[in-house]
Amino acid sequence: MSSRFFRDLLERTLATYAVTLLGLLTAGAVDLTDLGALRAAAIAAIPAGLTVVKSALATLVGDPTSAALLGRSRE
Repeated sequence: MSSRFFRDLLERTLATYAVTLLGLLTAGAVDLTDLGALRAAAIAAIPAGLTVVKSALATLVGDPTSAALLGRSRE
């Protein structure tokens, strides 16, 4: 796996974590759920972890230097 792959993986994982955490905290702020900030942070780690797994599996399907499930690049 290349450094491009790991940069792509890091970006996707952090973005997934941030969006999930923001969603949970926003939902908690308007009383849609009863989650504390630490619990929301822990729950947000689940989709981020699944993003790592998906990205690793994507190297078997798409471009092996990317975390995307898209086809191989024509470069």
